[in-house]
Amino acid sequence: QVQLEESGGGLVQPGGSRRLSCAASGFTLDYYVIGWFRQAPGKEREGDSCISVNGGVTYYAESAKGRFTIARDNAKNTVYLQMNSLKPEDTASYFCALGVLPVCATGWDQAPFDSWGRGTQVTNSS
Repeated sequence: QVQLEESGGGLVQPGGSRRLSCAASGFTLDYYVIGWFRQAPGKEREGDSCISVNGGVTYYAESAKGRFTIARDNAKNTVYLQMNSLKPEDTASYFCALGVLPVCATGWDQAPFDSWGRGTQVTNSS
């Protein structure tokens, strides 16, 4: 069974950090672009970051640049999202997904993604 599972969410103070993990089971992540997305209550889902198959290319939304870092460890079948300098507006559920197409560039979040995890909640208390 192809499955992604996010973890690492929680309550964090403004300026704090969290590292989210996206672990795959039932298949290997090696051949896929992975995207991290967020969805806040009452808002549409938006993409934060993506990483290419070999990890050599990464892309960040403007709101994430300079604060978030995406990385992959194919040996552990896991992709990470390190989030620093968190702001109240970062409060959301965070999801990872497999890129159907090998696209990690401008407009990547409009490409089709599949095998969504259930998400992990990050709440920035203020």
